[in-house]
Amino acid sequence: MSKRVSFLLVFAILHFSVIAQLKVASVIGDNMVLQQNSKIKIWGKSTAGHTIKVSASWSADANANAVANQYGDWLVTLPTIAAGGPYQITISDAKEKMKLNNLLLGEVWLCSGQSNMEMVIAGMFGGVIKDADEIINDADNNNIRVFTVTRNSVPTLQDTCSGSWKIANSENVGNFSAVAYLYAKQLEHKLNVPIGIISTSFGGSKIEAWMSKEKLANYPEPLKEASQPKTAIQNKASQLFNGMINPVLNYTIKGAIWYQGESNIVNYKDYPDLMVGLVSDWRSRFGVGDFPFYFVEIAPYWYNNSSAFGAALQRGQQQKAALLIPNSGIVSTVDIGEEKCIHPADKATVAKRLAYLALSETYQKKGYNVKSPTYNSVAFKDSVATVTLDNAVSGMTSFGKVVDGFEVAGADSIYHKATATINRKLQIEVVSSQVKNPVAVRYAFRNYFETRGWFYNAANLPLPPFRTDNWEVK
Repeated sequence: MSKRVSFLLVFAILHFSVIAQLKVASVIGDNMVLQQNSKIKIWGKSTAGHTIKVSASWSADANANAVANQYGDWLVTLPTIAAGGPYQITISDAKEKMKLNNLLLGEVWLCSGQSNMEMVIAGMFGGVIKDADEIINDADNNNIRVFTVTRNSVPTLQDTCSGSWKIANSENVGNFSAVAYLYAKQLEHKLNVPIGIISTSFGGSKIEAWMSKEKLANYPEPLKEASQPKTAIQNKASQLFNGMINPVLNYTIKGAIWYQGESNIVNYKDYPDLMVGLVSDWRSRFGVGDFPFYFVEIAPYWYNNSSAFGAALQRGQQQKAALLIPNSGIVSTVDIGEEKCIHPADKATVAKRLAYLALSETYQKKGYNVKSPTYNSVAFKDSVATVTLDNAVSGMTSFGKVVDGFEVAGADSIYHKATATINRKLQIEVVSSQVKNPVAVRYAFRNYFETRGWFYNAANLPLPPFRTDNWEVK
């Protein structure tokens, strides 16, 4: 036998021994929830040239065949029906057969971000979750399933990840993202359908790490900054996209929620453009249209100086991003921050506000007022600054508490503490004895602002921080 023939034979044996086993993608498995009333993808590996047959028990029409390509990759698309289950999917090739069991059809959401999304119910990063014991004790719900993608920051695109689908019960739920699980719980309760969560987060990560290399190439300065050799692994450009988003891109989702931004305070001016880029790129790559994308305003925290403005400027940029991104929304956490803990314990309020957005905007449920009161305009007359708000027509209140977060400035651009009251037109009148002729107002515009009360609208949603000027902050 010639050396060339021997080499080809050995190559063929090695090649087929690696890919001969029938496999499904790592995010595909028992207990998963698949998106109802849609077209889902099932994909995996087999021997090159083998025909793979896939059938689902929910419908006689839910079957398809595919031929594994030269690398052994295969993919089929199946139609799904309305929510229900449990179901099975059967997959076979010329040599093997496998079954995926205990599957449900329902609503699937991607949940991503940094530590405030990653933080699990059992506690993490030295912090705890409010009422964690009650959440765990009340966790048995077969209709909620969570796939947690294991942290993975890598320089090249991956098609696999680590993780498995877990059913919500007292044994598992402590290891679920608190925001993601409590969000799912709200949706399951109101929609009465199974909810599947793909949880993929990494504490301390910058948005640049979650963006594909191709998209981030449009942003040379952030790319350069995030690519330095000494950069922490969770901040290296595109590496979390490579290891924690790319492996799940074929999975059909309904929408996404996002809690991130603390790590981008240092380049807050870039954040709206980066957010627009990330969302548009993810939407294109998931291939399910302009899916809803709801995100969280970073919570008040001292960042080593409560009186500084970095976090306040970042919140303003997040609000700007919400206006730039179609089919998106933002929820405020101004009232639940903790000065010396960057991971506020109250994750239930965050999840509830996100869920109400989804129920109203995505699922068209009636009766939800989901928009916070927001700054519209300001008028000045003598010593009074009168702030007009949007989303405040049904009422405004501080529940009898004094709201200390307002400041006004005159022509000298120096801000002074002010008092604020609500007039009959549901406007906020702001006055300071130190400023006779105010020309600008700002509210809770610090990293962290200690106040006795907050202003809320009739939906119990807080007035987010704002400023009426664009001066250099002082």
